[in-house]
Amino acid sequence: MKKVDLMRFAPLGYACAEAINTLCTNLTFTGSNVKRIMVTSCHASEGKSMISMNILRTMAGLGKRVALLDMDLRRSRLRADYGMAFSDSKPQGITHYLSGQAALEDIIYSTPIANACILPVTKTVSNSLSLLNSEKTEELIRNLGEAFDYVIIDVSPVGALIDAAQIARYCDGTLLVVNYNEVRKKELIDARNQLDQTGCPILGTVINEARFDSYLNRKYYYKSYYYSHYDNYYGKDEKGSADPGKPAAPRKGASAGK
Repeated sequence: MKKVDLMRFAPLGYACAEAINTLCTNLTFTGSNVKRIMVTSCHASEGKSMISMNILRTMAGLGKRVALLDMDLRRSRLRADYGMAFSDSKPQGITHYLSGQAALEDIIYSTPIANACILPVTKTVSNSLSLLNSEKTEELIRNLGEAFDYVIIDVSPVGALIDAAQIARYCDGTLLVVNYNEVRKKELIDARNQLDQTGCPILGTVINEARFDSYLNRKYYYKSYYYSHYDNYYGKDEKGSADPGKPAAPRKGASAGK
């Protein structure tokens, strides 16, 4: 299998990582029949590709075999944003496959992340609908769904182009990424109505660019509580540090159980 390095894929901060962990855990609860998950948004630059990449990394970390299928054929940013360095000098991607210039095995790239593969866009096109409206698109998504535990499909914004609605017909569910306080209610309703017409259920909405002040306060609380509990359970040595080998003496007035 061909390989691709991700030169710019930094770890997330605590709050963001926990949010992605929660999202991925919730996705595993949707059922074994939900494997092909489309990720879209109302506008461009709402973070759908960032969410897709981090779902890929997190799900793979859970031991799932995951493929990220880049279907934003007009304005894909994954290759540039994540510094993709391909093992071959002339990498082939989705547009090559859909136009009959490459086989499926030619466009699947393993990554430095165990269990994670990427099918990239290496050449964008101005009119993608003619490629998407073909049997090869359905065949591609179906075959990947059979080969992997999850297929994450990063597509163009549903509010701007018809491409997402075309791809949704072959997916088991959709995640809608929304920038906090930037998308109007009518835009969300229009996006939902368009997706409803495809028959692809909306699994949920991911709120991006939200402030995590309260979440970070929770982190501080849990950390403080953990160390307090650790000290109370194990006791402290004569220098004041916790000694894991020395249980704490019962407090005055407390009884020691058998």
